[in-house]
Amino acid sequence: MTKKLIMRTIAANIIYQLEDAGYKAFFVGGCVRDEKLGLEPKDYDITTSATPDQIAALFPDNYDFVGAHFGVSLLKFEGATIEVATFRKDGQYFDSRRPDSVELVTDVREDISRRDFTVSALLMDTSGNVTDLVGGLADLENKLIRCVGDPDKRFQEDSLRMLRAVRFCTKLGFTLEKETEDAIKRNAHLLVNISVERIAGELAAMLTCGHADVAYNLLLDLGLATYFMPELNAFEGCEHRSSFHPEGDVRQHVCLVLAGLPKDCSVTLALAALTHDIAKPRCLKVGEKHNSFHGHEHVGAIMTEEILRRLKFSNDVIDTVVSHVRNHMKFFVCRQMKRSTMFRFARTPNFSELLALGRLDVGGSNKDFDDVDFAERFIAENTAELNQPRLVTGDDLVAMGYTPGPGFKVLLDAVETAQFERQFTTREDALEFAKKRAKSVLGKVK
Repeated sequence: MTKKLIMRTIAANIIYQLEDAGYKAFFVGGCVRDEKLGLEPKDYDITTSATPDQIAALFPDNYDFVGAHFGVSLLKFEGATIEVATFRKDGQYFDSRRPDSVELVTDVREDISRRDFTVSALLMDTSGNVTDLVGGLADLENKLIRCVGDPDKRFQEDSLRMLRAVRFCTKLGFTLEKETEDAIKRNAHLLVNISVERIAGELAAMLTCGHADVAYNLLLDLGLATYFMPELNAFEGCEHRSSFHPEGDVRQHVCLVLAGLPKDCSVTLALAALTHDIAKPRCLKVGEKHNSFHGHEHVGAIMTEEILRRLKFSNDVIDTVVSHVRNHMKFFVCRQMKRSTMFRFARTPNFSELLALGRLDVGGSNKDFDDVDFAERFIAENTAELNQPRLVTGDDLVAMGYTPGPGFKVLLDAVETAQFERQFTTREDALEFAKKRAKSVLGKVK
């Protein structure tokens, strides 16, 4: 039995016990939607007429009070956590995020009417029978994302729902219902009320669930990107040199790069695909024959760091993505590199992911993979040397009588360059090389 099947069985048993005690209870939300679509649900949520106190009395050994004041109870069984929410209606929203109060109710219709999208507002019993109070089954059939009730009200209640709509369209291959789409355009500015952490979480999810190009186009066309990554708007109409980029402007190029991202790729690869050409509009030089973008990778690294820090991604994510952006153009000159330079390039942290970005970049332009293929062959043919440690270390220089300082890196890099250029292959020869260079670099032994 798979982990998800075990979780469903546990959730079904909770519903049985609630029903046996005289309460109404249903599967609700994404798990119903996914089962109807033939997908494997991520988790199983339950909605019930039982209050948190009544749930606690039924499951005293499994009850967790987290969120109980909002009518949400967590039940823990055998490592699985099931969310059980009491039927409720929300009070007023003042922060575009959560209601100022929650009223527990006994009518499931009131509970369903406050939910975000029709396809996520379906009820299901343990036998798989669905109760549809909002037209969600028809929207599933027609592959539509539609708000429950008034879309303006739904987005004003919790403005993150606009990004969730984009994510659902991306993940499920659905389109936005017209009134829902128009409401997003009217309310896009409300994203300024949402914490950047929540926005970053939705952005990461929509870029890694497959078909990231769909999310990208929706973020731009709906005006959402303006309120958390306005730099993307400058891509439109920023024309490339057609011989390298027959696909068109920067927007179209980035779209094609994102289209190549595999489902469940790393968030660092996804963010690098989105931002690798972020500085092209800023670095654009219009020429008589063609445009150029010299240095856009270096300016882009600075811009990418600013963007990702603004969105409060982790330092590890930021460091990796910034490195990818800074280094992504090196593939196009790697065949002209000295052997030692190529070795250092191949030792770039997370190079395998950088290589994947290189392939995506070329795949979204002229599809000339020769440079990327060369880099991949170089690694395959020089794996042993790439994994070989330095033949001379700082400890060796200390043993020679030198005091650590800035000159150590200069000398050690010179020794490593000679090592990569195969001027020597043994530690003894490397130490002799270091001794000869040390005096000019580090001065006399003190």
